[in-house]
Amino acid sequence: MLDTYSIASDHLRASVKLHGAELCRLQTGDGLDLLWDGDPAFWRGQAPVLFPVVGALKGGRLLHRGVAYPMGKHGFARESAFRLLRLTAHSCSFRLQDDAATRARYPFPFRLDVTFTVTGPELKVQYDLHNPGREELPASFGAHPAFRWPLLPGLSKESHWLEFEKPEGDLLPTVGGDGLLGAPDRPSPLAGRHLALADALFTADALIFMPVRSRAVRFSAPGAPVLEMDWDGFEQFGVWSKPGAGFLCLEPWRGHASPHDFDGEFSAKPGVFQVSPGATVSAHYTVNVLAPDID
Repeated sequence: MLDTYSIASDHLRASVKLHGAELCRLQTGDGLDLLWDGDPAFWRGQAPVLFPVVGALKGGRLLHRGVAYPMGKHGFARESAFRLLRLTAHSCSFRLQDDAATRARYPFPFRLDVTFTVTGPELKVQYDLHNPGREELPASFGAHPAFRWPLLPGLSKESHWLEFEKPEGDLLPTVGGDGLLGAPDRPSPLAGRHLALADALFTADALIFMPVRSRAVRFSAPGAPVLEMDWDGFEQFGVWSKPGAGFLCLEPWRGHASPHDFDGEFSAKPGVFQVSPGATVSAHYTVNVLAPDID
């Protein structure tokens, strides 16, 4: 059985690993790599699926009806064996379903499908979380794609910027060394809708916009292709890198890490949503590769 599956259009090629249903290559038709290569010297991830939590839980444990279950940062989907549901020239779909191993950490029936589709210069990633059980399913999920920064060899990192669709809030939550969220007292580095990028932005971890007002952001630099990401069904947005690393993560989330003072039932945790029995909650993001901006 293959462990990586590739799809393509005339303008874009993508590859996805079966393990974790993780995007591992995004390349233009003329061979330009847009996705981080996963250099373990900095961060071995490339675009992990975050489920059933986004970020960290206090003490690394999920509480359900008073019982504690071990739950690492960003959950277990990124470490799990999905199975291939469908594969065409332009699309592939993967499924993760509960089993004895997942229920030892997350005691709920669930079915998570992740579908990748390329159309022209656009990649769409769709998340469908279904509750096959008889009780409410508490969950969070999110995306974590890491794009090359700089977008082109030879460009400086400081020549890049993000442009949000709308102005965002003036204060962002702090992120503690344990990954938990503090008060929203971190001044936003946005100037209107514009974020000038530099390594120094990420010395105190990610920039987290919660709630995020925008539903799109553009990542660009002079002479480089523009990556325009838009999303639907996500309520928070993270921007993250490691100083010195060659990636920038643009992360639509539905959920977030626990506040530092929350240690209660998972179903009551801020950022958790509920899926009714028999229902499905969906969200998606797209990445559109556009021609360089011309001043």
